[in-house]
Parts: sequence; C-alpha cells; structure tokens
Amino acid sequence: MGRKSFAALGLTGFLAFVSGGWYFQGGSAESAFNRSRLFEDIVAHVAEYYVDSISEAELYDMAIDGMLGQLNDPYTNFLRPEAFGSLTLSTTGDYAGIGIQIDSRDSWITVVTTFVGTPGETVGLQPGDQIVEIDGESAQGWTTAQASSRMKGPAGTNVSIRVRRAGSTAALPFDITRAQVHVSSVEGAMLLEDDVAYMRLTSVTDVAASELAGELNRLISEGANSLVLDLRSNPGGILTQGVLLADMFLDNGLPVVETRGRAPGATRTYHARNPALWPDIPLVVLINGFTASAAEIFSGAVQDHDRAAIIGTPSFGKGVAYLVFPVTETEALAVTSSRWYTPVGRSIDLPKSGPRHSVFAARDSANSEPQDTIFESFGGRELIGGGGIRPDILLPDTLLDGERAFALALDTLVSGYRDALTRYARELKGSGSITAEDFEVTTDMRTELLRRIRATGANISDEIWTGAESFVADQFAYELSRYVFGRTPELRRRALDDPQINKALELLQSSNTSEELVSMASVRR
Repeated sequence: MGRKSFAALGLTGFLAFVSGGWYFQGGSAESAFNRSRLFEDIVAHVAEYYVDSISEAELYDMAIDGMLGQLNDPYTNFLRPEAFGSLTLSTTGDYAGIGIQIDSRDSWITVVTTFVGTPGETVGLQPGDQIVEIDGESAQGWTTAQASSRMKGPAGTNVSIRVRRAGSTAALPFDITRAQVHVSSVEGAMLLEDDVAYMRLTSVTDVAASELAGELNRLISEGANSLVLDLRSNPGGILTQGVLLADMFLDNGLPVVETRGRAPGATRTYHARNPALWPDIPLVVLINGFTASAAEIFSGAVQDHDRAAIIGTPSFGKGVAYLVFPVTETEALAVTSSRWYTPVGRSIDLPKSGPRHSVFAARDSANSEPQDTIFESFGGRELIGGGGIRPDILLPDTLLDGERAFALALDTLVSGYRDALTRYARELKGSGSITAEDFEVTTDMRTELLRRIRATGANISDEIWTGAESFVADQFAYELSRYVFGRTPELRRRALDDPQINKALELLQSSNTSEELVSMASVRR
C-alpha cells in the first residue's frame, strides 16, 4: 500500500471522526445497525449544538412520535403515563380515587353521580353537589381533567374537599380516604314496558360479559322476556370480551369474529365455546357512529347469525386489534396487529380518508373491501359491507326543525344554556318541591327556563321558543331527574323519550320470537 493509499485511509478516518460516523454509515444505508448508530449521532449533535436547549430525552420522545406518526395509523401509539392510565381504566374499569362522576357546570365542578359502595357514596356526596375546594384550593374554573387528577391517588391516601349543596347555606367539608374503585360497564339496567329489559353497555372491559350476565339474569327474574342492549357511543375494549358477549347469545361452535394479520398467531377465528345462556330471548341492539371496536364485534356477530335486530346508524368502523407492550412501569407501546372480520367475512375496519386509507389499502389491498359490498347472513338476509356495522333499521336521532333553530340561536352560548338548566335544577332540588320521579315540567317552570336562557344573552324569539319549548323541557327534566333522584331515573326518563328505543319496543311488542323480530327488521330495512 503506497503513501497515497495511507493518506486516503487517514482522510476517511478523520472525516468519520469529525462527523460522528456519518461518512462510514452513509455507505451502508441498508444496515439497520448502522442506521441506528446514525440516529444516535444525530440526536447527540442536535442536543449539543441546536440553538435552543433540548435534552436527548426530549429528542428521543419527539423521534418516537415522529416515527409512529409516519405509519398514519391512529391506533399505533406510544402511551405515556396519562394515556396508559386511561387505557387501564377503559379496559378494567378500575382506578384509585373516590368514586364519583363529575362535569363542569357554571364554572364549578359538579357531581353527576356517585358509584355504589365507593368512598364518595359512603361519605354522603350527592348528585348536584358543587365541588368548591380540593385540598384547600379553590376549584372554580377547573376542568374535569384537573379535578379528576387531583381527586385520584393511591388507595389509602386522603383528599379533602368542600362542596356547595342546594339548600345549604355553607360549604360542607368532606375528608375522604381514597380506595380502589370499580366502575361497572353496565349502566341503567331496568325494566321498560314491564317485560322488556333495557341496559346500556358503556364499554367492553375485562368483566363486561359477567356484569351483563348478572344484570340480565336479575331483570329476567323480575319478569323480563326480551332485551334492548344499548351500545351507542360504546368505544369497545377487549376483543376476547366481545367474543364472550356474543358467546352468551350464540350456540356453541358458531364463529364470532376472524382476525387477520401477519404476526404469528394474529390470524385466527374465534368461536362461541359454550351453550347460549339465553338462546330464545328476543334481542335488539342499538348502535351509532361512536359504537366501535369490541362492541362492533358483538354487533356484527349477532347480526350475521340472525340473532338480533340492529337499530340506529352505522358504527364507527374500528376493526383492528392492537398489542400493548409495557416498556416502563407507566408507559407502553400500542401496535396495530390485525384486522377484524365478521363471521360472514365483512370487514369491520372502515379506512378513513387521507393518508391512513392509502397506507392501509396499499399494504393490504387483498383485505380491502369496496363500500356497499353485499353479503348474506347465515339465514340468507342481505347485509352491507364496506366497513363498520350497518343497522337493519336505519334510524338517525336528529333534531327537528324547531330544535335546530333553537340550537343555532344559542350559537356560542351553549355552555351558558347548560349552566342555566343546572342552576335551576339545583335550586328546585334544594326547595324539596320535586318528590315524584314522574314529575311534569310545569308551565311556570317553562316560563322560568325561557327567562334564564334569555338572561345568558341568547337571542331566543317567541317563535323559536315555541318550536323548541318541548325539547328544552325534556332536557331540563333529565337534568332535574339526575340531581334529585339519581342516574338510573334519569336514564329511564331518557329511554322513554328516545325514538330509537321506542322503535325497539315497537318491534319487540309486535314479535313473539327472535326469528319474527329479525324478519320484521329485515322487511323494514
């Protein structure tokens, strides 16, 4: 080797040294190892020389978000502590706190309901209580997220709050010991029309199937012989629980959902493994555009097998499963691993427009399903594919013309309108004048409501009020029911006014068997 060769080699080594190795790595672009070293060098240089101070830890966080963002997949995410905690709550219903549901009304955090057996219920918190202090700090103007964060904490620790209660002249102090709280996935389980069971499944947690079974068996013992299962705005949850929910209504061995993916074990078909608990009970399922994930697995399975009538609007179309890999004690990585298909082969996943659609379609075009593809149920009924679950009876829950005009007149004053209803409801609760759950919103109440709504600055003419008066009275009745009698009476009142629930009751009253019910729903499709 001559002097010129040695010189060239020396120059190469020098360039590699001063550039942190980029020169060497640039010649090996296909090497994952070299690219990882290149990445580390870039992070180090930016941390050292960038005009603004940014730590290497921050840069790595930015890089993680950038990499996952390039996948154009909304379900593949790095879950930091708050998001990881929310995922845990949504899949288990468990957290450490005081066990209340809150909302922000009239610039104050207001108790919506207390959960049975929790510290909040035990100490005597009530719906309608305004939380004015948390640990000695005023809570005025706080968001629900701020208040929730302050009231949650390790079980066994204390939190002090003060509440303003309707009818009380002074704020009431409560010193509460936090505990593990479980929020049931079933809400408002009750009898409608004497023999029709109704319940709302709010999420598909790891105990959703057993909680639904317990409530339905209770209602059957009280005389129920049919069921309206409300999955509207249910964001889903755990795939295996969606399968177990379907298992309770389907015969042993019937397919429930198929998953397809490229990771080992990602492609498989899930079947019902037990005899149906209620093989003959007529079932109506309510869905809407926010029904997603495991709730769609259940809806698609009972629809494909002609086991239930589906009423409402098309579901969201979140037909993917993701694996969660904890990477620290408080952080995890969620990675989309497969797509879901109903028993007859309909894709539950509805690709959204934009980058995600192009990435999903290009990567897996064989699994893409054209919009409005026609399928057949196992009983020969026509079903529409293309993503999401399409109801047998399409029944939007929309505002009437007069109600829409009222909403437009409120414009940006919607929060003031809600505050006015809450304030008046709390006053009536404090007066003790509302004593029966079936109370009527009187003419005097309606007049007072209009006065209070106009006092918010809303331009509500007499003509607009005439078209919306009944609607506002109903909304106020729900608010008043919640604060005076509790969440279940509120849901009962809402249910009896709900057009989709009333359609379900109409179908159930006109049919004697599941077969008749599904047949009627198909005719009216």
